[in-house]
Amino acid sequence: MNRNRQMHLQEEAARCLLCMDAPCSQVCRTGDPARAIRAIRFGNESLAGQWLVECTDEDLVAAENACIHYDRPIRILELAHSVCAGPTGSACHELVKTGGTAPSLAIDFCGIRCDNPFFLASSAVCTNYEMVARAFEAGWAGVFYKTICLQEIREVSPRFDAVQQEGQADFYAFRNMEQLSENPTEMDFDILRRLKQDYPTKVVIASIMGQTEEEWIELAKMAETAGVDAIELNFSCPQMRLTGMGSDVGQNPELVMFYTAYVKRSVSIPVIPKMTPNITQINQPAIAAYFADADAISAINTIKSVTMGDRARVSGHKTISGLSGRAVRPIALRHILEMAQSPMLSGTLGRTMELSGIGGIETWRDALEFIQLGCRNVQVCTAVMQYGYRIIDDLILGLQNYLAECGIIDLADIVGEELPNFVTPTDLDRETIVYPKIDTNKCMGCGRCYVSCMDGGHQAIVFDAATRQPRIMGTKCVGCHLCRLVCPTGAIGTTKRIPKK
Repeated sequence: MNRNRQMHLQEEAARCLLCMDAPCSQVCRTGDPARAIRAIRFGNESLAGQWLVECTDEDLVAAENACIHYDRPIRILELAHSVCAGPTGSACHELVKTGGTAPSLAIDFCGIRCDNPFFLASSAVCTNYEMVARAFEAGWAGVFYKTICLQEIREVSPRFDAVQQEGQADFYAFRNMEQLSENPTEMDFDILRRLKQDYPTKVVIASIMGQTEEEWIELAKMAETAGVDAIELNFSCPQMRLTGMGSDVGQNPELVMFYTAYVKRSVSIPVIPKMTPNITQINQPAIAAYFADADAISAINTIKSVTMGDRARVSGHKTISGLSGRAVRPIALRHILEMAQSPMLSGTLGRTMELSGIGGIETWRDALEFIQLGCRNVQVCTAVMQYGYRIIDDLILGLQNYLAECGIIDLADIVGEELPNFVTPTDLDRETIVYPKIDTNKCMGCGRCYVSCMDGGHQAIVFDAATRQPRIMGTKCVGCHLCRLVCPTGAIGTTKRIPKK
C-alpha cells in the first residue's frame, strides 16, 4: 500500500471515537463502516475493505452523516473508496476459497495448549467472573487473573492518569496506582474455579503475591485446588504500600529464588514468576527464577514513573507509580531480548525458559514483535482499558493473515526468529554507509528534513527557497537518516550500502 495513502487512512481512523453500537454502522444497510475503521486503527488497513465492498455511496454518506464525532464527521466515504481501491480480501480468505484452511494460531505454553497467543494481563481488565467470561467469549485464549493476596487492599481515588497528545483522546502512556484484587481471597479463587469449569478450553492462570514464605505457599495451594492451569508469581508491582511485596521482591534475586522454589515445591502445576523492569539487569532475577525451576517468565510489569498534571493528584498529593501503554513497548522488548539472549535462559547452557511478553501491545504487529523475540504468548492490559475486549478480532485477524501471507502454518515456527539479527554494538558494521535519497515526485517542499539536519544533524542538506526543493550534499552526509525519519511524506529513501571513503 502506498505510504501516503496508508498514513492518511491511519490518521483518519485514529480520529474515530470507536463508538459502542456505532451510529455509522447502524444506518449503513450494506456494510459495517465502524468495523472497517477499527480494522484500520488496529493494523489491518489492507483488509478493511471487506466490510465496505458492498456499500453504496448513498449508504456511506448516510453513515458519515450519522457520525457523532465532536469535531467533524469521519470521512467514511473517502475511507471506503480508498480501502476498496485495492484487494478487499485477505490471504486467509483466499486460502479458504481455494479449499485450504486459515493458519491456526494455537501454540503451547508451559505444556498447555492455547487457542491463540493473546491473554489478558493481570490488571483491572480481569477482576471478576463476568469480565473474564466476556473476554473468553470474544476470543481471548486465556487470562492472568488480577493478583490475589491475603492483605486487605484499599485503593486510592482517582488512581489513573494518562499521557496524551493535545486534542487526541487516545493515550500513548498510561499511569496507574492500582494495586491488587480487592475481592476477598476465597471469592477470587471461586471465580477462577468457575471460569475453568465453564471454559475448559481456555487457559486460566492465577496471579498471586505473598509477603512471607507461608503466604506464598498458602496462596499457591489455593490456586491449584481451584483448578487453574498455572500460577504467576507477581514479583513486580511498583506501587505496593507494604514492604516486602511487589517490586521489592523482584529487585532481589535471592528472594525471587527462594519464593519461586517454595511455590514450586508446593504445587504440581507450572509456576511463572513475573519480572520487574525497575532494575538494571533483568537477567539477574530471571536466572534466579531459572535455578528455582520456574517454568516460564512473564515480563514486564509497569515502569516506575511520575506524571505532573492535576489528574495525578490524590487528595492534593502525588506519588511515583507504574507506567504502561505503547510508549513502554521498546523498553519491554529490550528486557525480553536480554532474557532470550541469555545463555542460561535460552537453552544454550540448559533448558529453555519460556517467555510471556507484556508491555504496550495494541496491534497484531506489536504482538508479532514479542513473538519474534521469543515469546510464546503476549499479555494485553492498557489497550483493553482504552478500547475493550473487541480488539481481539483484529489481533487474531492480523496475525493469522500475516502467517498466511508468509506461508507459515505453525505459529511456533516464528517464535524467536528475529533473535539472530541482534548483535552487540561492537559487532555492528562501521566500515560502510547508506546515503539517503530524495524522491522529488513525493517531496512537498516543507523543509522539515533541512531544519532537522541543520539543527540536529550534520548540515548536509541544502534547501532552495525558490523551488522549495531540498538537496543532499554527499560530502557532508554521514548517513544518519534523521532526514528520512522526519519526512512527513515518505519522500526520502535509501541508496545501496557502499564502503566508506
